[in-house]
Amino acid sequence: MKQYKRVYANINLDRFEHNLDEIKRVLKPGTKVAAVIKMDAYGHGAVQLAKLMEDRDEIWGYAVATADEAVILRNNEIRKPILVLGYTFAYQYPLMIEHDIRPTIFSLEMAEELSEAAVKLGRDVPVHIKLDTGMSRIGYQICEASADEIAQIGKLPHIILEGMFTHFSKADEKDKAFTRHQIAGYQKMTDMLKERGIRIPVHHISNSAGIIDLPEANMDMVRAGIILYGLWPSNEVDRSVLDLKPVLSLKSHVVHIKTLEPGRIISYGGTYEVTRPSVIATIPVGYGDGYARSLSNKGYVLIHGKRAPICGRVCMDQFMVNITEIEDVKIGDLVTLIGEDGDECITMEELGELSGRFNYEFVCDLGKRIPRVYEYKGKIVGNKDYFTE
Repeated sequence: MKQYKRVYANINLDRFEHNLDEIKRVLKPGTKVAAVIKMDAYGHGAVQLAKLMEDRDEIWGYAVATADEAVILRNNEIRKPILVLGYTFAYQYPLMIEHDIRPTIFSLEMAEELSEAAVKLGRDVPVHIKLDTGMSRIGYQICEASADEIAQIGKLPHIILEGMFTHFSKADEKDKAFTRHQIAGYQKMTDMLKERGIRIPVHHISNSAGIIDLPEANMDMVRAGIILYGLWPSNEVDRSVLDLKPVLSLKSHVVHIKTLEPGRIISYGGTYEVTRPSVIATIPVGYGDGYARSLSNKGYVLIHGKRAPICGRVCMDQFMVNITEIEDVKIGDLVTLIGEDGDECITMEELGELSGRFNYEFVCDLGKRIPRVYEYKGKIVGNKDYFTE
């Protein structure tokens, strides 16, 4: 008996390496890349992708959102530097120091607590200072008082000022006026710190949109996130700069086929009514897997290289599509929810627009019920099943 996976995400590592090569191509020589692999590498599998990057010279290390994400990488023998971009609690400092994980610092109190933990362990701790140049999230304001405090941090025992960074809030928009204002604010703080004798070796302000549209902002290092995975930060960036290839495709199979007569309704609420004899296929995927319910009566899948529209509401675990115009569909046939089939393609961006979301959100929402299957040079080289690991 032939066995099928209910649903799986195919992660094409050749495409991932291609995107890395493209990013390296557009950076000036010597610029390092911090690979942003938070949220399990945007749902692609952080450990698996980090292992692929460990020997690449242009990769400085990895950026994650939480200390827990960083520890998982260390526990899986990832050795390059890891920077936690967000807030970390003081109780986590000893664990971070022991695992050589770099925290982001944006207050003297945080730095003093970190220094105290480092003194107890007898270890130096490289830190990165976060500046708030306009995102209004976390970070030091651009002012003399902030510069004074950062200078104080540099004098604390066992604290090494390795890096400083900010985050663009509108770099993915065509109008770059506010982003240039942020760059100017960052430079102002750099100058204020130099006046205090503080020179920080690693400056990084560019995100994916900055890498594409603002080469002048690509300093010692850049933080590449969504573009690693072959997705675009927005529709407003210059897509001619990089030749990106989507890394993830989402597949399933047909599990049921039926013919319905006019007047029959499909799925919850009866939002779809059959108007002519129609062949309907059931796909065993739903919003419980992160496939958006808002695609109800809007989205498509690919079967035999043709588009099959979704009929009725997407359920938690299943949805239905109309295959009347597609010949010879059988139970077990491959269904492409995201990706390519023949000359047709359904992109993450398209699904994001149809569902009223955006590609970052859509890919991160693909749930743990979906195993990831890793393909490299034409062979399956691994898989990640969240329920068996």
